Amino acid sequence: MPLQQQAAAAHTDVLIIGAGISGIGAAYYLQRDQPEKSYIILEAREASGGTWDLFRYPGIRSDSDLHTFGYEFKPWIDSEAIAGADKILDYLRKTAAENGIDSKIHYNHRVLGAAWSSADARWTVEVERSDTGERISMTCNWIFAAAGYYRYDEGFTPEFEGREDFKGDVIHPQHWPEDLDYSGKRVLVIGSGATAVTLVPALARKAAHVTMLQRTPTYVMSLPSRDPLANGLRKLLPATWAYALTRRKNIAISSAVWRFCQKYPKTARRIIRRMNQKALPEGYPVDEHFNPPYNPWDQRLCAVPNGDLFRAISKGKASVVTDHIRSFTPRGVALKSGQELEADIIVTATGLNLLVFGGIKVTVDGKAVDYAEKVAFKGMMLDGVPNLAFAVGYTNSSWTLKIGLLCEHFCRLLAHMDKHGFKSCVPELPDENMETRPLLDFGAGYVKRSIDSLPRQGEGWPWVMSMDYQHDRAVLRKGEVADPHLRFESTVTPVAEAGNQAA
Repeated sequence: MPLQQQAAAAHTDVLIIGAGISGIGAAYYLQRDQPEKSYIILEAREASGGTWDLFRYPGIRSDSDLHTFGYEFKPWIDSEAIAGADKILDYLRKTAAENGIDSKIHYNHRVLGAAWSSADARWTVEVERSDTGERISMTCNWIFAAAGYYRYDEGFTPEFEGREDFKGDVIHPQHWPEDLDYSGKRVLVIGSGATAVTLVPALARKAAHVTMLQRTPTYVMSLPSRDPLANGLRKLLPATWAYALTRRKNIAISSAVWRFCQKYPKTARRIIRRMNQKALPEGYPVDEHFNPPYNPWDQRLCAVPNGDLFRAISKGKASVVTDHIRSFTPRGVALKSGQELEADIIVTATGLNLLVFGGIKVTVDGKAVDYAEKVAFKGMMLDGVPNLAFAVGYTNSSWTLKIGLLCEHFCRLLAHMDKHGFKSCVPELPDENMETRPLLDFGAGYVKRSIDSLPRQGEGWPWVMSMDYQHDRAVLRKGEVADPHLRFESTVTPVAEAGNQAA
């Protein structure tokens, strides 16, 4: 982060919200494909990196390989394919510095609201300086929302009966104390998602014992932290070639695994169960602790590098308990089964609180936008909201694979509008009563809790939030920009464009 930063411009062509992996990626593609466009990045926090700077809990790492989670344009050259947050953060900040993107980031700038004026064909954005409290107003032609989908200021913690009775520390991973000493202590981790399975083996290195308490098991698979092919190819080929080949291989494998799980869920379940059995001690109750009641990929699979979770269990440093909490007690947690789990520290790895577009209040010609009433167009715009694009990545694969394609399509859309003299475009629903479903259509608890606040998606393209990389590569990277459901307007008279006009 620069020690001093210039004041944000009063007007810019594209205003990017968020300086995490999506926002930095969007800036790169804008510079590459639309170099004549001005842009700035507004970041609410005092540092770039998003998730990878916010979370500081032990062991935090990616749960996807960095050859697909990394940017297509910048090779990942570290020998670790599944890497820790420190390496990912360094990669992101180097990307920003190497491309001059860091000079466009304005820190401590929280976007509070955005008001669209059809008469002016521009947004007026209200910003608060979180370091000074100053309110700033600026304008832009486009907003690109890359602020993620969860609240940065608080994680989700259920109301636990008797929580105040517990005599030890209760910690949420989203707010991990830097000075927390868990050496030689009994740690209880509540949860079974990606954060929990990351924390348990990391904590087990110093703690006396770590217990993972879950209501419902999660599918967990061991993956190698290093990719022998990637590391071998880098010795023989230029880094860009080696990266491209590894990336293509990993995309193919992850797509094949997802499709297999969708088509043959029972077989996939048996395969995962067999792999878990081999990784755990003989006689371990796999069905009790690692056999969920749902099919693989109904929720995201959790990857553990080199089976670190299973190794911690096998060594007796960690254990898993599947039960429901009755209440906290002075010594730990009482379960509905009657058992009490004693602990010195309790970690509530119980999920996120979703927050659409960073909680920005949006109006269109004075009318407030209710996100829950909106339907996503091509997974990047909302019906009835002009000149606003957003970045939501894959939930069944590496997040960034989708972000890159969305950014490319966004830049092609800008070029198309310039070519034809259009100043605004807005998706329009073909049928106000069309069938819809949640935008994030998978069963994670944090999604279910916020389902009523999220935008929706339809049942067919372009109104679906596609999770298919090959499909998206065809339609977002190579497909036409113009669409029968996308209305373009110039500054003089509205123009409804035919859907078969290519970009």
